[in-house]
Amino acid sequence: MKDSVWLYPKLLWTFARNSLIRDMTFRSNFLIEAFSSLVWMVMNLGFYLLVFLKIEESQAAGATADIAGWEKPEFLVFIATTMIVNSVMQAFFMPNAQELSELVRTGGLDFALLKPIDTQFLVSLRKSSWSSLSNFFVALLLIAYAVPHLPAPPSLASWLLYPLYLLCGVLIMYSIMISLAATSIWLGRNQTLYDFWFYITNFSRYPMEIYQGNVLGDGLRLGFTYVLPILVVINVPARVLAKPFTPEYAGLAIFALVATALALVGSRWVFQKALASYRSASS
Repeated sequence: MKDSVWLYPKLLWTFARNSLIRDMTFRSNFLIEAFSSLVWMVMNLGFYLLVFLKIEESQAAGATADIAGWEKPEFLVFIATTMIVNSVMQAFFMPNAQELSELVRTGGLDFALLKPIDTQFLVSLRKSSWSSLSNFFVALLLIAYAVPHLPAPPSLASWLLYPLYLLCGVLIMYSIMISLAATSIWLGRNQTLYDFWFYITNFSRYPMEIYQGNVLGDGLRLGFTYVLPILVVINVPARVLAKPFTPEYAGLAIFALVATALALVGSRWVFQKALASYRSASS
């Protein structure tokens, strides 16, 4: 029993270590990928800084520049939160989700099913792309810069809740990703569904306040909050750290925990249903 408790952490450590060894074998490629990922995020950050600069230039002296109620330091925390969640997804889950359809096509999934461990765990975490974590460390530096400039300093409770809701955001994103990847068992190749993933998750990159004020915006905000909870992925942890707690958002914070549990249960059900439909490539 004791061995089974520590089996999965040991496997996760082994997978991560082997992936790092593989990445270090091709160091030039590792550095190029890390640099490319970093440049992309710096360009995005530069875009928002230019937006704030234009807002400040157009406002009267002494006015506070903000985007949908998010002042500049608060929005920097929001961007940093986006970078953290995306870098974790790209480092640990995206490489495996992209490979699942190839495992189905070539019959490699047969060997995964023969392993004496959970198949979803194996196909979700077997590979890691350590170069994608370059943005993670940049995000930490961005938070270190932005937090001292916040209108109200975060409380101890905010610092404790922030990593919890970051984890919730990652798990919601993972649940959507593995559900989409599992459809390759039914469809064979599902590149279009990965495009769908990219389009849908783009909604998580913006404050939910920009979607309110009209019928279309309110519909998008409600749909991507309570039906497909994309908007809670970034908004909840960023708000916990960057803005003072208000009773208005207590319900949203509680819903984020419920949505995480439902997303994990739902994705597990989809994966198991897809796996039950799998027919060996050799059969």
